Amino acid sequence: MLASLAVGPVKVPIGHVAGVLLHRVGVHAGTYTVTERLVVEQLRMPRILMGAMVGAALGVAGTTMQGLFRNPMADPGIIGVSSGGAAVAVIAIAAGWTGAFSLALPAFAFAGSLGAAFLVYGVASIGGRFSMATLLLAGIAVSAFLGAIISMTLVTANNNALREILFWLAGGLDGSTWEHVRFATPFICVGALVMLALSRDLNLLMLGDTEARSLGVRVGVLRPVLLAVSALVTGTAVAFVGTIAFVGLVVPHMLRLVLGPDNRVLVPMSAVGGALFMVVADTIARTAVQPAEFRVGIMTSLVGAPFFLFLLIRNKRRAEEF
Repeated sequence: MLASLAVGPVKVPIGHVAGVLLHRVGVHAGTYTVTERLVVEQLRMPRILMGAMVGAALGVAGTTMQGLFRNPMADPGIIGVSSGGAAVAVIAIAAGWTGAFSLALPAFAFAGSLGAAFLVYGVASIGGRFSMATLLLAGIAVSAFLGAIISMTLVTANNNALREILFWLAGGLDGSTWEHVRFATPFICVGALVMLALSRDLNLLMLGDTEARSLGVRVGVLRPVLLAVSALVTGTAVAFVGTIAFVGLVVPHMLRLVLGPDNRVLVPMSAVGGALFMVVADTIARTAVQPAEFRVGIMTSLVGAPFFLFLLIRNKRRAEEF
């Protein structure tokens, strides 16, 4: 984190960064200029903390979704959360609603994320009987429909709105503020703690519904709770930074290969791994082509897409062996 705070268009020595951090906790030590303090405190710290929170959210949500679907290829966007947030955010930008108040765009995106998730879950629960297969298919259908809405909005938006929409869809942390961090942190932290508390039951659920019920798991309660919490933390992430691809797929899967399938270990480690992945990706994104910068969503896709192809090839070879 110190290295990430130090690098950028304005270089800040590590010792000066440490001095700024100590000053925030009431310890006056080290030397730094006013400009260095402004850059570290007001520009880089909220950006890095927001990146860490978003990475943690996507990591734990990805782990949970892979456990629920019993499929290491699942990710948080599988139930339409990312598409819902993106669609409503795009409409809000095109309609000029984002200037209503300081958190207008995140609020619209958050509402869209949760709305899409509830719609998908509602379709999967029609008739009083929940079906994971229907949930998956409904998620695909809703995401496709919302993708069409986004495309239609892009065609009809004016040039200024179009530029802002494309910028937002690429996913980025450059607009992060302390207000964003304060708003997002409770949702993500509480959601992650709930998923950690339910990780043992998720382990049992991965054995199958019948086995889980015989071991005392209330499957009819556990599954919707985990889906709702995953939608909550993913929706929060999408609301503040846009769509970030592959973090919720790559990080949990890599950790699963190393640490094994125990969700009691995977959930907290996915939070740490996701946070680290996002901070590193954003540091590279903002320093690779100075003074310009890439969007962090581009960097995660550059890493995640080849890894996803690797998983497909690996799984295909394993299937052929049997």
